[in-house]
Parts: sequence; structure tokens; C-alpha cells
Amino acid sequence: MHRIVNAALLCVLGAAPFAVAAQPAPSPYAGEQSREIKALSAQEVDDYLAGRGMGFARAAELNRYPGPLHVLELADRLALSADQKARTQTLRGEVQSRASVLGKALIEREAALDRLFASRSISRERLKSRLEDIAKVQGELRRVHLEAHLAQTEILTHAQIAQYAELRGYGGAGPAAHDAGSHTH
Repeated sequence: MHRIVNAALLCVLGAAPFAVAAQPAPSPYAGEQSREIKALSAQEVDDYLAGRGMGFARAAELNRYPGPLHVLELADRLALSADQKARTQTLRGEVQSRASVLGKALIEREAALDRLFASRSISRERLKSRLEDIAKVQGELRRVHLEAHLAQTEILTHAQIAQYAELRGYGGAGPAAHDAGSHTH
């Protein structure tokens, strides 16, 4: 009798992992259906409204085109002159202002797209039109951030750009170390 009970228990316990594995895994989107705008997290909405970079200028940043926010954070270590600091602060303010306006526009467009899906009134034509509009705003937003890195590079010296790269953890000589657009002041 013990052998039968033990064998049955072994079968049940042995099959348990397979029963658990057979359960469908929850979607990585589970819980997001309650968002106001399904495509955007609360953090993304805050970032767009605040005009934050959100990685839009990574192509510039990682190729040694410093961004104004991080230059200001490192101002003392980069030994910015008063003029450089003032120009960088102005640039940062302009970027933040333009980016937040575009961020608000992007949020509005994403909300409109979400409403079309929620009301089940989306069509292929509407989808195409809405996505083209969203892509245009996203492109403008990215351009604002990338142009800021170009402008910032014109404010700094070659040595400051190299030091910035070191301070940000990007290492020594890199692709832009050959004076691609930077100026000595």
C-alpha cells in the first residue's frame, strides 16, 4: 500500500512543474490597460512635458557631442568660463522649452490615437494618418535634442569635450576626437 501511495505522490509531485509551466505567462503589458494613454507610462508623460531628453540624442552623446544639461551638471569640473556657462544655460532653456511644447503635442496625439482604438473607430486610413502625425512630432522632438548637442559642441573647447567624455564614462579617444565640428574657444 505504501508503494502505491508513494508512487502516486511521486507522479503528482513530478507533474506539478509541468502543470505550472503549461499556464500561460502574463503579458508584459498586464496592468497597463488602466493607463490613461495606453502607449505612454506616467514617467514618459512627465518626461515629455518637462522636455527631458529621454535618450533622443544618444547618437550625438555617444559620439562626443555633449548635451547642455550634462555640461551644466559638470560645469565646475569642465572649468566653464562665465560666457560658456551663460550660453549653455540659455541653450538648455531653449531646448527644454521647445521640447516640452513638442512633448505636449506628442502626448495629445497619442491620446487621440488611444481614443480611436478605445472607441473601436480606428481604420487603416485613420491609423496611417495618426501615425504619420505622431512620427513627425517625434522626429521634430529628436531634432531639437540633437541640435542642442551640435550647438553645445560649438560652445566648448576640444579639451573640454574630451574631458566631458571621460567624466561621462565614455573613455579616451573616440570617433569624434578628430575635430568633427568642435571648435576651440
